[in-house]
Amino acid sequence: MTGALIVGALAYDTLMQFEGRFGEQLLPDELDRLSVSFPVPTLRREFGGCAGNIAFNLSLLGARGSPVCAVGHDFGPYRAWLDDCGVDRAYVQNVPDAFTAQAFITSDLDGNQITAFHPGAMASDAVAVLPDRPDGRLGVVAPDGAAPMARAAMYFADRDVPFLFDPGQFMTSLDADQMAFFVRTADWVAVNAYEAGLLCRGLGQSAADLSRQVRALIITDGARGSTLWRGGHSLHVPAVADARAVDPTGCGDAFRAGLVFGLLTEASWPDSVRLASVLGALAVEYHGTQNHRAGLEELGRRFERAYEHNWVW
Repeated sequence: MTGALIVGALAYDTLMQFEGRFGEQLLPDELDRLSVSFPVPTLRREFGGCAGNIAFNLSLLGARGSPVCAVGHDFGPYRAWLDDCGVDRAYVQNVPDAFTAQAFITSDLDGNQITAFHPGAMASDAVAVLPDRPDGRLGVVAPDGAAPMARAAMYFADRDVPFLFDPGQFMTSLDADQMAFFVRTADWVAVNAYEAGLLCRGLGQSAADLSRQVRALIITDGARGSTLWRGGHSLHVPAVADARAVDPTGCGDAFRAGLVFGLLTEASWPDSVRLASVLGALAVEYHGTQNHRAGLEELGRRFERAYEHNWVW
């Protein structure tokens, strides 16, 4: 199976748990002079970054995902981990005078998150290491700054490589013209409900309108499930009902890996979104973003149990 080129981050995630609720600590009338501290009794350092997480989840499915990114002088432990997981590192560029990207993520009891992100080596142009004729069947433009995401989008578009646009937390940094460029250039767009709201407001269009400009628009909404939009029509896919939520970090990346796998195997869109939901549910049952394990057989059983529908690829 030809794989996917995933332009995004390989990062170390420092994960912290706040044993309270952010909403109870923030005063709406005081947000213009915010100064708040959260005690975090648990702290872990994990392997992460959207490109790494998507590639890891594709490896569980027996598919090849190749991260396209730059890393720093501290990448050694992550390099060994990717090799153990069988993830292709052909397009991972080393920048010796920088740190590997770092995310510092604090979650509360409701699964809400506050994230600080240091891009480190990501400031380098990772797309420059890609060959003129890419060996991936499709691309993924994962969260990064507006300029790097635009370079990745143009790389794929200029070579007629279809790609999934996943702006993630960087949606807030895009202006209306940039949003319009990515929607116009991408083949598929995947966002969460908050990001979808920003996208619709920024472009002055509805989700139905946006779905007429791409092959598919997928909007996730946590435990409420996800919505597949195609050609102005929507299909709601429920979340997996019996998932034991432990840590939401990386759930979205696991979900996107399911979408990419569906595209690589030419599965139906409804089944692709269902598989994405199964992978996302598996990810939230474990701390960290790359600690879950399941092969195709187990994922097939979870798929059939969740949706009372046969696993067909």
